[in-house]
Amino acid sequence: MHPRSRSGIWLAALVIAVVQVGGSYGAGHNQPLRKPIDALAVVLLLVGPAALAGRDRWPVSAAVVASAALAVYVGLGYPYGPVFLSTAVALFSAVQYAPRMQAWAVAAFAYVGFTLAYAFGARTEHVGWEHLVVAALFLAALLAAAELVKVRREQVAERIRAAEEEKRTRQGEQRLGLAQELHDVLAHNISLINVQASVALHLLDEQPAQARPALATIKAASHDALQELRTALDLLRLGDDAPRTPAPQLSDLDALVSGVRASGLDVQLQLEGDATPLPAAVELAAFRIVQEALTNVTRHAGANAVSVHVRHHNGDGIDVEVVDDGVGGAAVAGNGIAGMRERAAALGGYLEAGPAAGRGFRVAAHLPAGSS
Repeated sequence: MHPRSRSGIWLAALVIAVVQVGGSYGAGHNQPLRKPIDALAVVLLLVGPAALAGRDRWPVSAAVVASAALAVYVGLGYPYGPVFLSTAVALFSAVQYAPRMQAWAVAAFAYVGFTLAYAFGARTEHVGWEHLVVAALFLAALLAAAELVKVRREQVAERIRAAEEEKRTRQGEQRLGLAQELHDVLAHNISLINVQASVALHLLDEQPAQARPALATIKAASHDALQELRTALDLLRLGDDAPRTPAPQLSDLDALVSGVRASGLDVQLQLEGDATPLPAAVELAAFRIVQEALTNVTRHAGANAVSVHVRHHNGDGIDVEVVDDGVGGAAVAGNGIAGMRERAAALGGYLEAGPAAGRGFRVAAHLPAGSS
């Protein structure tokens, strides 16, 4: 427990001790039939508050000690007053911190002990059974209030726990999404850099003038990769407060295709249907699927040409198809195709990847607009 909380418990115990001792002295003047306060009475009045100092650690023991001290005090015939205060606080704390059955058992012990002490202790006055009824009603009200506070506290704790769990889940999903974005962007740009670097090295000695476009492409691709890395690091460091760069859209496909063409691959882009703006998540997924498919073509296909076909369905969704004339074959297990499938599935769509008819490889995805 925090030191400030422990000091608060000790302070409360001290205040209750002062109230019990001082209040009992004052109340004793109006109870001539009860025994006057003496040294033993003071000790008994201090036992309950002393037990309260440990009520956060040993709530059941504190309640038992306070209740026993009260029963002995009443049974010896000492005057009434605020002598019930430490027992009431101890029972309230037992309900808060101890198992429910133990807390209620201690409450029953306290009531039975008080009843026996009141009925069979030092007979300095007539026993009024109505006092026992009042004590029972007070105890029931005390326990009901303690239960209500406990339930309320547990509800607040559960809401806090659920909010923290949701936050951790959201952060985990954000990290997974960030990892997928980094994979797609870096794989694409580094593949372009690799291809263009090979071209530049080949041309640098014999045709240095023609090496300039390849070097320009390398510069642009490395700039984009560094920008994505900065964004990712900002997100990891600052979370939701990090500045965001605009997410790629379908309108950025021309620039994407131009960058791939610069590597020497013949890329044909065909757009079909009414290009109604789609939800940002759908446009981002479609862009990343095309980007990853083109990256795989440049890295693995050994292709000369590739066609990108984007078909809009009047705002209801979009179909994306990327077909190359490379070596074809079965899909290679890895993060690329798996990531494309995950993007499509997250939006309620699907993705197919496999050998194209005749020659090459085909990636086709359907992304509905309504699930974003």
